[in-house]
Amino acid sequence: LEPYIDARTMEIHYDKHHRAYFTNYVNAVKGTALENSPIENVFSGISKAGDAVRNNGGGYYNHTLFWNNLKKGSGKPSSELSDAITKTFGSFDNFKELFSTAGKTRFGSGWAWLYLTSEKKLAIGSTPNQDNPLMDVSAIKGTPLLALDVWEHAYYLKYQNRRPEYVEAFWNVVNWDEVSKRYKLAM
Repeated sequence: LEPYIDARTMEIHYDKHHRAYFTNYVNAVKGTALENSPIENVFSGISKAGDAVRNNGGGYYNHTLFWNNLKKGSGKPSSELSDAITKTFGSFDNFKELFSTAGKTRFGSGWAWLYLTSEKKLAIGSTPNQDNPLMDVSAIKGTPLLALDVWEHAYYLKYQNRRPEYVEAFWNVVNWDEVSKRYKLAM
């Protein structure tokens, strides 16, 4: 993903942060009714699951989606997704600006999202910490399509406190094939 996202940050991000979320999530649900539930089903009742399940489950799921969103040589959205973006946001450039603003202005740590609402409409929003649009506690609700991690651990080695530069660099590594596939499945 270089020069946009540096290898050392990705190594630490994946091997330390993501692995810890996964391990802690598995331990948090072990021996409970949630242990064999698909994680998406766990999120619909996350308010009853406790902080360890919420934070670590969100961290595991959100990061998995994030990794799948990344690709060297990003390409373009499918014609169906591109048309929906233009219809919803007026233009692709306007969509990028709105999504980027959601990431740049998230106070503290969290995520920026392109998601599909239950009415099958595209929307942009952000969530704090490890929350996501699938969670019953989230202010935004829907099916996540594109996720941008704006926790400092995602960019601090290369970009330090310059989150806006990291957000702009992200557009060079978006895996539009994956996002388009997710859109088609959600529709």
